[in-house]
Amino acid sequence: MGQQATPVRTARLGKAVGPAPTAVSGAVLLLPGGEEMSARPPSPVRAMAAVRALGRAFARAGRAEGLAVHTVRYRYRGWNGGEAHLARDAEWAADEVVRRYGDVPVCLVGLDMGGRAALRAGGHEAVNSVVALAPWLPEDDMAAPAEPVRQLVGRRVLIAHGTNDERTDPELSFRFAARAKKVNREVCRFEVHSDGHGLRGHRDEVVCLSLDFMMGALFGEPLSRPVEDALAAPPPIGLRMPLAAGFGKSLRR
Repeated sequence: MGQQATPVRTARLGKAVGPAPTAVSGAVLLLPGGEEMSARPPSPVRAMAAVRALGRAFARAGRAEGLAVHTVRYRYRGWNGGEAHLARDAEWAADEVVRRYGDVPVCLVGLDMGGRAALRAGGHEAVNSVVALAPWLPEDDMAAPAEPVRQLVGRRVLIAHGTNDERTDPELSFRFAARAKKVNREVCRFEVHSDGHGLRGHRDEVVCLSLDFMMGALFGEPLSRPVEDALAAPPPIGLRMPLAAGFGKSLRR
C-alpha cells in the first residue's frame, strides 16, 4: 500500500467580523500571536480569543466607511526561523484581500509575534499602514540579523508596548522603531506605562489608539493630537510617547 501524501496546509481568512459592508473601501487584517518554532497548526479558538474584541471594535468603527475586518488563519503556529511562516501568510492574506475586494488599502494589525509578521509584511503593495501591539522582535546581534525596516517606507506605522512586558522586550521594539524612523518619518511608538504583555490594564486606551490610527490611515480621518504629535516629533520623543490614561474617551467612534 503506497504512502499517502502529506496534505499541504494553506493560510486562509476568517469570516468577516460583523456585518459585511455593501461595498468594501478598506480592510484590516488581524494577525494573532504564535510560537517561535512549531510546525503544529494553530488553534482557531486561541487565535480568535486574542483578537476578538479588537476585531469587533474595528468593525464597528469602520462600518460606515466600508471596512472589512478579517483574522488571518496561519498555516503553522511557528515563525520557524528563516521560513518566516507568519509573515508569508500575512502577505498571502493581503493578496487575498486584493482578489476579493479589489484595489483597497489594507492595515495590518498584529499582536505579539503577529506584530512582527505585520511589520515584516508591511511592504506588500496593498498595505498602507501597520499596527504592532507588544510585538515580538528578535535581538539584533551577530547571531540574528537586524529585523528589516526598509519595507515600511511609504507606510504609516504605529507600535504600542507595555513598559512591564516580560514576554516581549519593549526596548527591542523601541530600537526597531528608531531604525525604522530613519527611513520613514511616518513611524510612532507609544509606551503603555506599568502594563504587561497583554496590555490588559489599559485595554480601552490601546483599542482607541489603534482605532484612531487605523481610521486616519485607511480613510483619511483626522488623527488625535497625541498621534499627530508622536508622528511629528523627532526620536526619541515620538518613539517613547506615553499613552495617557483615559485616551479616547472624547473620540467619537
